[in-house]
Amino acid sequence: MPNAEIVAIGSELLLGQIVDTNSAWMAQRLSDLGVNLFFKTIVGDNPGRMKDVIGRALDRADFVITSGGLGPTQDDLTREIIAEVCGRKLVRDPGLLDQIDRRFRRRGMIMTPNNERQADIPEGAIPVENPNGTAPSFIVEHEKGVIFALPGVPHEMKWLFENEVTPYARRKWDLSETITYRVLKVTDMGESSVDHEIGDLIANSSNPTVGVLAHPGQVDVRITAKASSREEAMELIAPVEAQVRDLLKSHIFAVDDQTMEDAVGRLLREKDRSVAVFEDMTAGLVADRLQRASKEHFVEGMVAPGERGTRRLLAHSRRPDEAGALLDQPEPLTEELAWTIRQQAGSDLGLALHAVENPGDTAVNLARGQTYISITDGEKFQTRTYNLGGRGGPDRTRMSLNAISLIRTVLLEGI
Repeated sequence: MPNAEIVAIGSELLLGQIVDTNSAWMAQRLSDLGVNLFFKTIVGDNPGRMKDVIGRALDRADFVITSGGLGPTQDDLTREIIAEVCGRKLVRDPGLLDQIDRRFRRRGMIMTPNNERQADIPEGAIPVENPNGTAPSFIVEHEKGVIFALPGVPHEMKWLFENEVTPYARRKWDLSETITYRVLKVTDMGESSVDHEIGDLIANSSNPTVGVLAHPGQVDVRITAKASSREEAMELIAPVEAQVRDLLKSHIFAVDDQTMEDAVGRLLREKDRSVAVFEDMTAGLVADRLQRASKEHFVEGMVAPGERGTRRLLAHSRRPDEAGALLDQPEPLTEELAWTIRQQAGSDLGLALHAVENPGDTAVNLARGQTYISITDGEKFQTRTYNLGGRGGPDRTRMSLNAISLIRTVLLEGI
C-alpha cells in the first residue's frame, strides 16, 4: 500500500484568505482508496520553501499530490519547482497547448502568452488534460515516487482526482484494499469519560483501529478497518462496534453522517410529539436545529437575549406577579419559562435554555457561568445545569446540542 502526502500551494492559504478544503476532501478520497496519508503541508508561493517542501515530500512518500500554482501568473511556480526537484527541464507540450487554445476560442477569447506557459510540464511527465479549466495537470514518475500536480480550483481538482488520480493510483499500485470507517456519535459524555469506558479497545486495536475525536457537546468514536472491499471491512467493524455500543449504551445517538437533529426528528415523528422552545444565550440555535429536525413538530421558538424578553414571556406564566423574584432564581425561572412557552404554543413539550454569564469572562469556549436547560410536559420537569455560560460559538453550539439531546432523552425515557 503506498504512502501519500498532500502539498497545498498558495500564499492565500497561509494568510487565511482561503480555507484549504481541498486537502481535507482529498484525504477522504485517499482513505477510500486504501492509501495511507501521513502528512499534509501548506506552503506559500515562495520558490525556496516550495522546493524544500516538495523535495521532502518526495523523499518520504510514494505518492505526492500537489494542488495549486498551475495558473498563468508569475507567482504560479509549481511547474518550475517540480521540474527542479526532479532534475528535469520544462518543455512545452503541444497537446496541452492546443487544448488551452481551443478552450479560449470556444469562449470567444484569444489566448495570451502568459496562458501558453500553462502548457509547460517537466520533461518526460505525463500530460493530463483538464476539461474544466485552463490549467492542465501532469504526472511525474520519478525514481523516488510519483508527483501528481493538480490545479487549486476546487471543482477542477475534484474532477481530475476522481477521473484521473483515482484510476492512475489503482493501476500503478494495484490497489485492492479500501479503508472503511464507522463513526459512532456520543452525547452527554466528555472525551475523557468516553476514553475511560473504551480505553482498552483504543489501546489494543489494530484492524480495526478505534479512535476518539471531541467536538463541542459531542464525542465521535471512529472505528476504522482495512480490507479488500467495503463489505469485508464492515464485517471487521461489526463486532468492535457491538462492544462500543455495549459500553456506551444510549449515549450513542447517531452514526456516520447522521446528526442529533436526525435522531430527534425521527423520534418526534415516531411518537408524534411537538415541542416549543425559549432560549437566550444560544440566540436561536436550538430553534434552528429543531426546525431542521422536524418542521411539522416544532411549534414555536422564542429568542430573548435580555431581561425584557424574559419578562414578556413571564407575564403569561403561572406566577406573573413573581417575575421579579424569579429572575434571581435561575433554575425555577428556567422551569417556569419552559412551562410558559409550552402553554403559549400549545405544544406537547416546552423547553427553555437560560444562561447566567460571568461578566468578567470573555472566553469563547467553556466560559465561566451557568446554563440551565429545562423541559416539561406541563406537569413534570427535567432540568440540567452546566457550569458554563458563555456566548462564544463553541459554548453556544455545545449548549444547543445539549438542549436537543435532553429532548431525545425525554422522548426515549420520559420525564
